[in-house]
Amino acid sequence: MNQTAEAPLRAGVEPERGHIAAVCRDLFRRGWMPGTAGNVSVRAGNHVLISASGRAKGTMSRTDTVAVSLADGAPLADEQARPSAETSIHLAVYRTVPGAGAVVHTHAPYATTVASHGHAAGRVDFIDWELAKGLGVPDASHVSVPVFANWADVPRIARDVVAHLGTGAGPAVPALLISRHGVTTWGRDLTEATNRMECVEMLCRLLLLAGNATEQSEDIR
Repeated sequence: MNQTAEAPLRAGVEPERGHIAAVCRDLFRRGWMPGTAGNVSVRAGNHVLISASGRAKGTMSRTDTVAVSLADGAPLADEQARPSAETSIHLAVYRTVPGAGAVVHTHAPYATTVASHGHAAGRVDFIDWELAKGLGVPDASHVSVPVFANWADVPRIARDVVAHLGTGAGPAVPALLISRHGVTTWGRDLTEATNRMECVEMLCRLLLLAGNATEQSEDIR
């Protein structure tokens, strides 16, 4: 891509570099992006701006981001950093979910724990939790979030995500879990994607608390 053709793209992504860094720092403070874990991205037309690989989330700056092609994940020619290893998962969401403008992936502890428990079933069900309305689904009374295997080959996870989201079986819940790995959410922008991340993490916390409460009541009986 020549410099003239890049100009509109640069105008679109440059303001978002600082925004992504700020979101990462906030999620680090919440304990959801420990060390270098997790990644955040936004879409800009046929390109995606994503947090760079191996960068400490607690000290993220605008230079810790990379613009890549939506088609193949290749960084733009003058980008200095290496994109996140999980870029392919972000691209899978953008390619299959119309309107997805931002993706957030964290290692939020409750969601990661619940994902590990739900791996065998391939999903985690949230039934009759009022908070589920925060995910923006048509029917929040029964929300099923898919759980994917944590393959060492990350593009394989991305292929599983495309296979699931691309079925056209109905409105997709804007979230997915990866066993022993974490949670990914998306939305029209970073604010919505981050709000949905918070919603999933709290739902998972409630699920675990409810399970513990049930066990304790059974022990009393």
